[in-house]
Amino acid sequence: MRHARLPEVRESTRQAVQLGHGLDAMGIEVPGAVQASLLAFAELLCKWNRTYNLTALNDPDKVLSHHLLDSLAVLPYVPPGRLLDVGSGGGMPGIPLAIARPDLHVTLLDSNSKKTAFLQQAMIELTLPNISVHCGRVEQYHPSIGFAAIVSRAFSELADFVGLTRHLLGAGGRWLAMKGVWPHDEIERLPADVRLDVVHRLQVPGVEGERHLVVMRSADAYSSGGS
Repeated sequence: MRHARLPEVRESTRQAVQLGHGLDAMGIEVPGAVQASLLAFAELLCKWNRTYNLTALNDPDKVLSHHLLDSLAVLPYVPPGRLLDVGSGGGMPGIPLAIARPDLHVTLLDSNSKKTAFLQQAMIELTLPNISVHCGRVEQYHPSIGFAAIVSRAFSELADFVGLTRHLLGAGGRWLAMKGVWPHDEIERLPADVRLDVVHRLQVPGVEGERHLVVMRSADAYSSGGS
């Protein structure tokens, strides 16, 4: 009986190595305690997913690559301050970003109460004081202070994303839209008062296919001298 947990220990060690190698490949340095919290989040996500269908991925290895590493790929482009994760679902990218960047205050927003129940539990179990959770539709969400950045991961087309969240962006703020292939057609359909800042090509170990981050700002940010 003393050796019954050995396979589980070996599996957790292997996943820790996989996560470490992935972070190294992306040039992201985080302390060991942060990596442990990321792995704890992945374990919690897999556990809840068996009941609540938070994500289509059930393979723990793919959870590491397609959720943790994919979320953290945008880390270098997230400005300091308040971050809103729209349509957070199972907490991506908001929870991995909050774990890696304790200086961020991350609000996770989703209209599905089962998913926000998971987000609340993850916030409690992982002891993440820099996270808050809001259950509701984005167009009905009206906080008193705007956000420095609003991020989405496969939430909607770019024009819909900026249209639904325009009232939530703070002065000089940025929209960060995570996409697969370069969204040429979606960029062309952006409203005239939204400016494309830059499109970053992301390299995510273990994820096949293209990944991009589209960064946008209001035209007002440029006319007022925003940088």
